[in-house]
Amino acid sequence: MLTDIFSSPWFLAAWAALMIPSQVVLIRDLARNNSHLMSLMKLVWALTVLYSGPIGLAVYWTCGRKEIARDSIWRRGFRSVAHCYSGCGLGEIIGVTIAVGLLSLGNYGTAAITFLFAYVIGFLLTFGPLVQDGMPVPKALKDTFIAETPSIAVMEIVAIGVDLALAGSAGMGDVIFWSSIIVSLSCGLFAAYPVNLLLLKFGVKEGMMDPRMTDHGHDHEGAHSHHHEHAMSHG
Repeated sequence: MLTDIFSSPWFLAAWAALMIPSQVVLIRDLARNNSHLMSLMKLVWALTVLYSGPIGLAVYWTCGRKEIARDSIWRRGFRSVAHCYSGCGLGEIIGVTIAVGLLSLGNYGTAAITFLFAYVIGFLLTFGPLVQDGMPVPKALKDTFIAETPSIAVMEIVAIGVDLALAGSAGMGDVIFWSSIIVSLSCGLFAAYPVNLLLLKFGVKEGMMDPRMTDHGHDHEGAHSHHHEHAMSHG
């Protein structure tokens, strides 16, 4: 049943019909109402909507705009997981394309390559801003490893598992190859959300800054509880 649905070109057409308008709404809102957000977070939200369409837009609308009534740990959790998701999703797409399209690897090789790319890009998306803000490289490496590894691991184990379960040995020319990526990415997003909540609750992560408080500054993913956003400038 699911295989038949995801093998239909109509599934991809329906997905595009949902994702493209969601992306348009996001871009318009960022330009008109939330241009103060730093460039990195604008990219995070654009990738989140690209991967998850209206689901990603709903996360942005309820958690990532200055128009939210108040902030809360569940909103911080969604901003945190979106930050992780944007990098990991990009890595997953690159990894699975290389593994299947270029190397023609089997399931185990595809899983390994995909996880590697997802982990590296997700890691760098946190590590880079920390170093840019002046944190020593050894400390940035340690803090990023501690903060991001649990989230990335859960996200990618679920996403890659769902992808392989749905697509199996499908090639890049098969509709289900792309459909399974769409479905698996959103599954990884939801699986990693409670992990990010726990990381925030226990102070391993700070999460992204309240979007209502960034008119005069920029924010980045705090990799450890004692590392606060600093070096403020407009995003």
